Amino acid sequence: MSMMSHLQELKKKHDQLSEAVETAQRAPGSNDLEVAQMKKKKLQLKEEIARIEEGA
Repeated sequence: MSMMSHLQELKKKHDQLSEAVETAQRAPGSNDLEVAQMKKKKLQLKEEIARIEEGA
């Protein structure tokens, strides 16, 4: 997998996770722990994207 396609895949996952977090936060009775885990994963993806873009 090329670096560009890997970067695009990471951005796609970040966007999907962002939508999932928003949906979960709007849902009544949402699980706060799940939302926190999704946010943590989203941040990890954002940091990885930034590292790749800085190195490119």
